[in-house]
Amino acid sequence: MTSGCSGRHVEIQDGEQTVAAAEVTTSPGPEGTVQASLHAASGHVAPGNRARLVDAVMDLPEVQDSAHLAAAVPLGDSESLQRLRERAQDVTTRPAGATAIVDADLPPARGPGSGPELDDEPRAWS
Repeated sequence: MTSGCSGRHVEIQDGEQTVAAAEVTTSPGPEGTVQASLHAASGHVAPGNRARLVDAVMDLPEVQDSAHLAAAVPLGDSESLQRLRERAQDVTTRPAGATAIVDADLPPARGPGSGPELDDEPRAWS
């Protein structure tokens, strides 16, 4: 028996190197909850790449069709947390070990291009 959940893997690349990635799972049907786990490569990640990852996740059609977000972000990843606060509503965070758990309401879908323009398109796999 399947749960009916769908998942995606999203990557942000800098040249040939993957610098940030996310696993995104959505529950079936509109007005559901989307779960995301965001992480960046170890070492230096150029400013803006973590925000681009958040934008890529938030711009997925299935995320835009959802009403709530539950995300796991590395504790201390202020760029991702700030971008989530900009893109979502009623954002709350709480620490859980080395992770920040983010709970937020998602605004109604605004259509393509609702986020900032990206220089390079992220890769998303179903």
